[in-house]
Amino acid sequence: MDGSWLRGGSLVLFAYFLGSVPFGILVTRIFTGNVDLRETGSGNIGATNVVRAAGKAAGVLTLLLDTGKGILPMVLTYMLVGEDYLWLSLVGGAAFLGHVFPVYLNFQGGKGVATALGVVLSLSPVTTFVLVVMFALILYFTRYVSLGSLCAAVALPILMALLGPPSRNPVTLCLMISFVVIYKHRENILRLLAGQENKFGVPKT
Repeated sequence: MDGSWLRGGSLVLFAYFLGSVPFGILVTRIFTGNVDLRETGSGNIGATNVVRAAGKAAGVLTLLLDTGKGILPMVLTYMLVGEDYLWLSLVGGAAFLGHVFPVYLNFQGGKGVATALGVVLSLSPVTTFVLVVMFALILYFTRYVSLGSLCAAVALPILMALLGPPSRNPVTLCLMISFVVIYKHRENILRLLAGQENKFGVPKT
């Protein structure tokens, strides 16, 4: 067996188990003492809900850690396997799916946006920059985190095809990420259509 298969397969497993670590739950407990993030606010384990449950500092820390779950396995793949976009896409997909379907939480995880950000950043910084600007503008003008995430998810595979590396594998990965992120936001979509979605930084009335 080629050594790259052993290294690549090991990295895929590492990425999945790292992606499964529920940093949002852990950070919230550290900052609050005993609050279970899954029973607070939206029940999501991502940074937005951490802000609601434990404050902005906890939310920023969760965002960095969840993004790091996407970056670290990708950096290790570049180091151990090289610029092989098949393995990079497999490892990135494993990290993303680990967050969304974590083994430690009976496969009930988050929406994967921050971890996907880390993966995409590792594949194409230019694509990431455009997506972040798009997300920031939508959030600024609408205050809807979910709408910004959904628009970024729709644009992701298109931008990766236009601005990313010359390989089909990252585009295929981004199509999968886009589909899963949109699916995980299905309740947000219904609330947006009904005008009932919570706005970021705006207290509930």
